[in-house]
Amino acid sequence: MLRVAVDGVDGAGKTHFADELAVVLRAAGAGIIRAGVDGFHRPRAERYRLGRQSPEGFYRDSYNYAALQTALLEPLGPNGNGWYRCGVFDVATDTPLELPAQHAQAGDILLFDGLFLHRPELREYWDFSLFLRVPFEVSVPRGAQRGEGYGSGDVNAPSNARYIGGQQLYFLEAQPERWASLVIDNAVLDSPDLISL
Repeated sequence: MLRVAVDGVDGAGKTHFADELAVVLRAAGAGIIRAGVDGFHRPRAERYRLGRQSPEGFYRDSYNYAALQTALLEPLGPNGNGWYRCGVFDVATDTPLELPAQHAQAGDILLFDGLFLHRPELREYWDFSLFLRVPFEVSVPRGAQRGEGYGSGDVNAPSNARYIGGQQLYFLEAQPERWASLVIDNAVLDSPDLISL
C-alpha cells in the first residue's frame, strides 16, 4: 500500500487537489482510500489550551498525531494489518467518532490531505508527498469563500493571526518544501504548476 500526503496552508486547495487526483487514479484502476487530518482533531479544550488566538497553539495542539498513526498510518504501512479508520474525532460536535474499522486491499493508495503533514513525527509515514505552495494573499481569501465559519478574507484581519502565525511557525520548524517529494504551485486551482522534484 502507498501512503501519499497532500500538504499546504489553509485554503491551498489540498482537498480539491487530492479529490481530483483520486478520480484520475481510480480511472487507472487503483483502489483509493481518501482521508484527511480533519478527522484527527484534538478536543476543543486541548486545541485552545494556549488561548484561542495562539499561533503556537494552532500549530502544536490542533491534531492528535498519535491517533492518526495508530488508527490509519501504521495499519496501512508495510508492517500493518490493513485494518484502518479514517477518523477518530468529530470537530463539529467536539466528540469522539466510533467509525468501524475497514480493511484495505493489496495495492490500495491512501490519499491523505491536511495541514502540517511534514512535521518530523509524520515524515516517515509518507511513501510520497506533495506540498501545495500558495501565498497567504491567495489562500486566505480562497479559504474564506468556503462560507460562514471560515474566517475573514482579509490577510491582515486579527481573526487570521492564529492561523497564519501557526503556519509560519510550521514553515520555520518543519521546512515542508525541503521534505516534500513534489512542490506544486497551486495558486491557480485549475492550473497547478510543478515547481520542484
